[in-house]
Amino acid sequence: MPDKQLRRLKTLLQEAETNLAAARELLSSVLSEEGEVMAPAAPSASLEGKVVEGIFDGQVMIGPDNRNYPVPSNYASKSKLVEGDVLKLTITPEGNFLYKQIDPVARRNAVGILKMRDGVYFVDVEGKDFRVLLASVTFFRLKVGERVAVIVPSENADASWAAVEMAL
Repeated sequence: MPDKQLRRLKTLLQEAETNLAAARELLSSVLSEEGEVMAPAAPSASLEGKVVEGIFDGQVMIGPDNRNYPVPSNYASKSKLVEGDVLKLTITPEGNFLYKQIDPVARRNAVGILKMRDGVYFVDVEGKDFRVLLASVTFFRLKVGERVAVIVPSENADASWAAVEMAL
């Protein structure tokens, strides 16, 4: 399968997972534990939707219940989210997911070389590979072998993801 088709398939699957998660959250917000439709909540609560806080792992937000909440890669890329950032997710009554970064982790800037292995992009920073989002690679029109400025968590030696700052 050509790379372009594989990337498109991955994007479609990610969008489907996001929509499915939104549908599940919306369903759970209107059904009781017995599976019956619950009475509407107070007007102010129904306008706000459900709020979940969690930790960004480089691709998804992990909630307090250890559930994965898909973060749109364009949002993560443009917001330069870093592994470990605390996010707040509001799931509206219509099923929309609205993310907001509420507590960024300590960061450091680094420079590395963009690489690709098995269809996955990495930035090699001083011998350590950090994965980067495809959305960042395409947004900045990066090419394998280019020098890239990235942002990584400064206090997490086990971090495996970086946010792309810019091509150099």
